Amino acid sequence: MPAKKDATRSDNRLQNRDPRAAAALMRHIHDQHGRALWSFAMRLTRGNTGKAEDVVQETMLRAWRHLDALEESRGSQRTWLFTVARRISIDEWRSRGQFVEFTVDVVPEVIAEDTIDRAVQSWTVAAALNRLSPEHRTALHACYFHGHTVREAAREFGVPEGTVKSRLYYGLRAMRAELEAAGELASTSSARSTSRT
Repeated sequence: MPAKKDATRSDNRLQNRDPRAAAALMRHIHDQHGRALWSFAMRLTRGNTGKAEDVVQETMLRAWRHLDALEESRGSQRTWLFTVARRISIDEWRSRGQFVEFTVDVVPEVIAEDTIDRAVQSWTVAAALNRLSPEHRTALHACYFHGHTVREAAREFGVPEGTVKSRLYYGLRAMRAELEAAGELASTSSARSTSRT
């Protein structure tokens, strides 16, 4: 019911407004903000020209219906236009749902992820980590698995930052050698000889 009252009030205001003044204000709004509104609508619709045109057209239609809100003295016209465009775009996105459905004749084959390969790889990596020295293993854990910076790891272990960098470097080299031995990585020497031929 409130939306109907707003529409009636808006229609009454349109009837009472001087058509020439209204057209002049719309031309001014379009000239001042049309290009920026178009660019904003293109960003909102991720470059979809048709949808951007719809957003701009609906925004300008609402501007025509609410010209009193766009009087220069009432605040920023561009802010009002951008807010309306954003709301239109959000409403459009919500109304059609997050996903687009397609009708097909045949049900597509479902490809399950190979969880066994992932599990074997993670076990191989864990085993390779366990074969490293404790210093290398703790440095790799701190920086690569827990996301600590070199400075944070150095503070945690009570050693200089250079020591942590050295442990990371040699730890990664040892880790690579372990994974090559396990057959998880192509050996560095065979990769070099392949690149030469």
